[in-house]
Amino acid sequence: MSSDMQEGQDGQQLQPKRRASFTEPLMKLSSYLLALRPWSFSASLMPVLLGCALAYKVSGELNLVGVFLTAVTAIAVHAAGNVVNTLYDFVKGVDVSRSDDRVLVDHLLTKDELNTLGVLLYLVGCLGFSLLTVVSAARMEHLAFVFFGGLSSSFLYTGGPGLKYLGLGDILILVIFGPISVLFSFLAQTGYVQWPAMLYAVPLALNTEAILHSNNTRDLQADKAAGIVTLAITIGYTASRLLYALLLFTPYVLCIVHGVNYSSWLLLPCVTMPTAFKIEREFRTVSMQDTPKNTAKLNAYLGLCLVLAVLMSDANTLPYLTPQRA
Repeated sequence: MSSDMQEGQDGQQLQPKRRASFTEPLMKLSSYLLALRPWSFSASLMPVLLGCALAYKVSGELNLVGVFLTAVTAIAVHAAGNVVNTLYDFVKGVDVSRSDDRVLVDHLLTKDELNTLGVLLYLVGCLGFSLLTVVSAARMEHLAFVFFGGLSSSFLYTGGPGLKYLGLGDILILVIFGPISVLFSFLAQTGYVQWPAMLYAVPLALNTEAILHSNNTRDLQADKAAGIVTLAITIGYTASRLLYALLLFTPYVLCIVHGVNYSSWLLLPCVTMPTAFKIEREFRTVSMQDTPKNTAKLNAYLGLCLVLAVLMSDANTLPYLTPQRA
């Protein structure tokens, strides 16, 4: 008889115990992945890729190891911020039985496990940053200033004073997942900064803010009952729907204006516009439940199209850039 089988008193074989020991780690792993909210990673990855694309058009060179390390660093810090957000939302009573975030509500993980996961992710981010300083042409203190600014912001969003709970979360998201992320990757590639080039981050920043705003609008009543302040609570449902539409469609207006006046490749992100109309219509008339995740998917498509548009354009036709090629 196999060593992993047991036999009952009546001589019948019992089911193997291996199945329980095999599935339990997988379930735990899926809980950890759920806590990371990987569906939101486009919000940090797309600005990194955009900054690298802009750096390539300016310098004519691309450090692929630097691209990889920058992406790993940004995603690790983003994931750590997601974990901190889950932890503090639960502690402050924001995540309740009907919450979309089920990790602590359903006891999939303990608070100690989330704490450990958050620390490990921040350590991964710091390790990625340390390696990036070795391969980057930028001065370490310049990269450190941007990196630790982003890292502390990811924690302060809900940790510490909790800027999210004071109505300042939207401003933080606009800055961190837009100009700061593009600045970090551009600086890591070139070693210097062209400030006008950061304007390319505006479409992605607005679309990323749309992810957060749709989430806060959906959770408006629960957040209000928990006693926190968000922009959605401040302006109410009607204005929040209008603001969501503004955040969703303004990037396309910017792309059309710049595509008509500069490089026609900048019109490429407009191919995602039908998806944006569909998401906005569902948000307004059907259900808000899946809007944040659907908006995050749109963010990935929009970002990839914008990165491709920059790469395909002639550097001399791109606004706000000053090519430095020899």
